[in-house]
Amino acid sequence: MWSTAKLKVSHRLAMHLRVSEGFAMRNDRPMVSFTFDDVPKSGATTGAAMLEEFGARGTFYVSGGLTGIDTDVWEAATTEDIVGLHRRGHEIGCHTFSHARVPDLDDAALADEIGRNRRYFDTLDPSIKADSFAYPWGYASFARKKLLSREFQSCRGILPGVNSGVVDLQFLRSTPLIDGEIDRGGIDRVLDEARSTNGWLIFFGHDVAERPSRYGCTPGLLRHALEAASQRKIQILTMAEALRCARA
Repeated sequence: MWSTAKLKVSHRLAMHLRVSEGFAMRNDRPMVSFTFDDVPKSGATTGAAMLEEFGARGTFYVSGGLTGIDTDVWEAATTEDIVGLHRRGHEIGCHTFSHARVPDLDDAALADEIGRNRRYFDTLDPSIKADSFAYPWGYASFARKKLLSREFQSCRGILPGVNSGVVDLQFLRSTPLIDGEIDRGGIDRVLDEARSTNGWLIFFGHDVAERPSRYGCTPGLLRHALEAASQRKIQILTMAEALRCARA
């Protein structure tokens, strides 16, 4: 495992250096995606149901090795929950299988983690393709970005900001939808920024509960974000759907 100093250097390089030409977004309307990492059960149930109320779907980044394994932080989604999400039209994205940090892995180890996750998805439903990736713990690695660019259409970090203009598809910015890190006013401001820049806003979170973990949000905060996006006529899309619009 890398030292903290080396981890930060690797991450900073990944933030600022691209492995290919920047991608020029061509969407004709602003967009917002709601993403959930590690998939606590409440994200897969309460969170997904709230998106569905608005006729929308989310992207759920799954580490197969964590599915069904409860922690002291939250109850985990089961394989049945993951299959249900997929069959209701939500996007299943990829973390590493064991939730290992990307900078701690060489190319062979990262390829193995991705392969294990893909094989896990095949056992659930072979139609799960997992074209989107999110960096576990938010830590990216410049050295691994080329491999990830061959495996996935997009890679999402946790650096806040709206994606607009020319972007790095291997390091998309995302904004926490987490109580304690953003409030309703903050949600309104980033949605307004997405509208004014014709950008792509990506929210990330984990559990959705009345008493969320320090990584999650309440149903009230999620509902505010959904209502605020709808009021501004910002289309709510999965990561894959948004990328297709950005390429139109």
